[in-house]
Amino acid sequence: MVSKLLVAGLMAALSSLACAGEAEIQKAVESRLGVKVESVTKTGYLGLYEVFADGHIFYTDEKVTAMLIGGDLIRSQHAVNLIDLKANANVTDARMRKLQAIQFSDLPLDRAIKQVRGNGKRVLASFEDPNCGYCKKLAKDLQMLDNVTVYTFLYPILSEDSLKKSKQIWCSADRVKAWNDWMIEGKTPGGRDNCDTAAVTKNQEYGRKLNITGTPTLVFPDGERVPGAVPLNVIEQKLGATK
Repeated sequence: MVSKLLVAGLMAALSSLACAGEAEIQKAVESRLGVKVESVTKTGYLGLYEVFADGHIFYTDEKVTAMLIGGDLIRSQHAVNLIDLKANANVTDARMRKLQAIQFSDLPLDRAIKQVRGNGKRVLASFEDPNCGYCKKLAKDLQMLDNVTVYTFLYPILSEDSLKKSKQIWCSADRVKAWNDWMIEGKTPGGRDNCDTAAVTKNQEYGRKLNITGTPTLVFPDGERVPGAVPLNVIEQKLGATK
């Protein structure tokens, strides 16, 4: 029969091992992330440890090879992110980019405003709202791109005025000029908005189907979609890699 003294000794030993593991995790996290860890507690789920630091909770494994982090902490659009700490890579973000990729050849390019610069060999598509501030910045940046064909899908999602302006631009005799006049020069589009604007409506339906929730959203030749403001040097780099 096992004595109470032996049981107590085993419990103490196990407790000591647990504390040693938690201490090692604390040291590793502080070293890798440069944060002050307040506590490390083993959870009852999937062998994960809860790490409390800077007022936030993270989860990691016993070897601190990966970490689960809330998207708001790393400016990510995803609620929860799996981070590979060894490679310093956001596994969730990379996986989502792959899952959300859009075949460029599947895009209904006939429903986009087409602008060709130089030889037009490089291609880029974007979904934009005419009242989107970041879209206006993008329009100015794209003027500095050369040897590119840009397909702009009118995607009014911000307001009724966005829809009206989109229809007016689509109904213009020169859509490229009407778009650039508004987005770059600030000249309000005029003219009618009652031509065949089915393309705008279909773009709205298509964007919702693709779960495009913000503008601008860029689509690169390799199918990767990138939401939000993208610096010109990043666009150049990605287009340069797909010449």
